[in-house]
Amino acid sequence: MPWKRLLGPLQRLPASPLPAWYAQLQEQAQGLSTAQMAILGGRLSATPGLAFLAGYQAALRALWPEAPASLGAFCVTERRSVRPADMSTRLENGRLSGCKDFVTGGTEADWFLVAARSEPEGEAVRISLCHVARDTSGVALESLPPLPIATDIPHARLLLDAAVAQALPGDGWDDYAKPFRTLEDVHVLLALSAWLYGVGLECQWPQALRLKLAGVLAAGSEVARLDPREAATHLLLGGVFAQFESLQAELDIALDSAGEWAALWRRDSGLLKIAGSARQKRLEKAEAAVMNAPLL
Repeated sequence: MPWKRLLGPLQRLPASPLPAWYAQLQEQAQGLSTAQMAILGGRLSATPGLAFLAGYQAALRALWPEAPASLGAFCVTERRSVRPADMSTRLENGRLSGCKDFVTGGTEADWFLVAARSEPEGEAVRISLCHVARDTSGVALESLPPLPIATDIPHARLLLDAAVAQALPGDGWDDYAKPFRTLEDVHVLLALSAWLYGVGLECQWPQALRLKLAGVLAAGSEVARLDPREAATHLLLGGVFAQFESLQAELDIALDSAGEWAALWRRDSGLLKIAGSARQKRLEKAEAAVMNAPLL
């Protein structure tokens, strides 16, 4: 792994439209793993929002290595719910119809992975994950107001009207939707920790704090290599989050003299709290599974 490159001085990418910015990141990330791409994206980002986007895109590619090169989005939520039984978006005869509330990247996203009901009427709920391109007939995007955090990353609503889509192999829920939550958690943590590490280099934070952030990057990179469906992976991911959270007091002191970087972080640090309660529930379930495993 090119740690010397990832931990040394780097020039942040200049501001540009998101597709062009991401294309520049991909050009520099050629040959890297998804964890390395998330770290590099964090180092090259001028804002935590862009770092989040880099981590999110890396997670998509960890889930689906055949993903197109352009910006994509994972679309599950409907009416603030992610429960399969609450979904009304459906895949029928290879066509998607319905509405998804949240498209990360908004109208800049070029393709979507959409969770949709696909069971015959009267049977148990079954979810398929479908790939559909933005330029497909029957696909429309409705821009949404900026969020209070990561204001530089747009969001949109996805409207689908009999849009031709490709269903990915396997179970859309167990093989894709559930693992993506874990993949997103670890890759976004890597990207945002890398952003902070870069600020620490520029602002000459104490070496001890920079080394601790580097330790989070090393631990998170190892977790990113593991199967996101395994209980032990959730336990180890919880450990990496705990490792990061233990740095908050030191980070607060260091950020006091970080000027505009501090303002950006304090605005956007809530990105790591998104879906925190669901992550905690997965951790508790995983810990119970690991601790109750039979002795060999």
